[in-house]
Amino acid sequence: MGKTETLQEGKERYKAGVIPYKKMGYWEPNYQPKDTDVIALFRITPQPGVDHEEAAAAVAGESSTATWTVVWTDRLTACELYRAKAYRSELVPNTGPGTKNEAQYFAYIAYDLDLFEEGSIANLTASIIGNVFGFKAVKALRLEDMRIPVAYLKTFQGPATGIVVERERLDKFGRPLLGATTKPKLGLSGRNYGRVVYEALKGGLDFVKDDENINSQPFMHWRDRFLYCMEAVNKACAATGEVKGHYLNVTAGTMDKMIERAEFAKSLGSTIIMIDLVIGYTAIQTMAVWARKNDMILHLHRAGNSTYSRQKNHGMNFRVICKWMRMAGVDHIHAGTVVGKLEGDPLMIRGFYDVLRETHNPKNLEHGIFFDQDWASLNKVMPVASGGIHAGQMHQLIHYLGEDVILQFGGGTIGHPMGIQAGATANRVALEAMILARNEGRDYLKEGPQILENAAKTCSPLKAALETWKDITFNYESTDTADFVPVATASA
Repeated sequence: MGKTETLQEGKERYKAGVIPYKKMGYWEPNYQPKDTDVIALFRITPQPGVDHEEAAAAVAGESSTATWTVVWTDRLTACELYRAKAYRSELVPNTGPGTKNEAQYFAYIAYDLDLFEEGSIANLTASIIGNVFGFKAVKALRLEDMRIPVAYLKTFQGPATGIVVERERLDKFGRPLLGATTKPKLGLSGRNYGRVVYEALKGGLDFVKDDENINSQPFMHWRDRFLYCMEAVNKACAATGEVKGHYLNVTAGTMDKMIERAEFAKSLGSTIIMIDLVIGYTAIQTMAVWARKNDMILHLHRAGNSTYSRQKNHGMNFRVICKWMRMAGVDHIHAGTVVGKLEGDPLMIRGFYDVLRETHNPKNLEHGIFFDQDWASLNKVMPVASGGIHAGQMHQLIHYLGEDVILQFGGGTIGHPMGIQAGATANRVALEAMILARNEGRDYLKEGPQILENAAKTCSPLKAALETWKDITFNYESTDTADFVPVATASA
């Protein structure tokens, strides 16, 4: 435990000029965070010659009340209360002296609840990530995790529908849901697009979806897409006797256009709409409020997140986005596959899924969760696994991701050699065979390939899928991995 270097309130503290952030009151190693404090954990790489505690204090100051020089107007406020307080800074494992990596530090910073507007992700983020990431005193900065107090969570709506009600509306229980993204995602006419949707749903999928960048382009106006997709959904529902849906992407250039598209989707009888992360936090919250009022499931595509979440030393961890989006009110979010083509360390993905689906997250450093987090009765978010997955990985997907998840096989459905409907059937049979094995108490992870092979004996679409993609894997080293890994120790 370090010691405070804060100058006492008075003439020296407010003398014109520049003093270190530690002396301004932003480094308080003896501070005990309150239950109502918002706590942020930053990974800081200080510039050469910058003390790590001073860097932590600078981040605390610049994300709350400080500026680069002393200002006497601080005395017109409850400044000691409103200053964010860096209270802990410790070396990140496997960095610094004796390692190949430059020194990085985990800095814990507490913020008084009065610093934030109730129910506003935009205001929260304007403080926490608004200005500090360009600060010259730090070489790199990453927001790793946050502890959101219950008092603040209670000011947010949370997911518009939630996992429980979504399953009730769809009348689907006891297994992951199945989906696919229409391919190619750009270029199809409305009629051909709708044909893909129908074939996939008729073959056994629960959902088909628009991709992130299909909005309203010259080759297919949004209204045409909505009409043909809902015609496909209704025909597939009638043919199968199941409730099905298509994620209609209402993302647009203005909020008025997004609301117009959402209202049209509702008028056609859609159960779900979709938005992209890039529309911004206020727009996301606005659409979540609309979805709650209109009994609509709200799917969020995490378009753009890897521009700031993938690198380990700068940006922010995706688990923070998961927390913010649960607060903002989305029902679905793409959260990684482990075995697919996109970034995803198994331990990190487990942490993301836990943040989205659990009512309480205990501290679990192995999964990247640094704080206990009570979710204050906010609905759960359904994670979506999408990107480079196929039927031959079904045992791995269920093992890593669990039951409350949507498994989206885009290329793994539409690229099937026997056609789209056969591709959907292959995925549905693979899923149901694996769920049956799990329910029978079998070791489905170990026996998975054999379970699929046996199911394929009476299902030619599954047999063709396994033959086509059996050797396809994406085994690249993850860039975002756990900093804390259990190590076996010798017994006494």
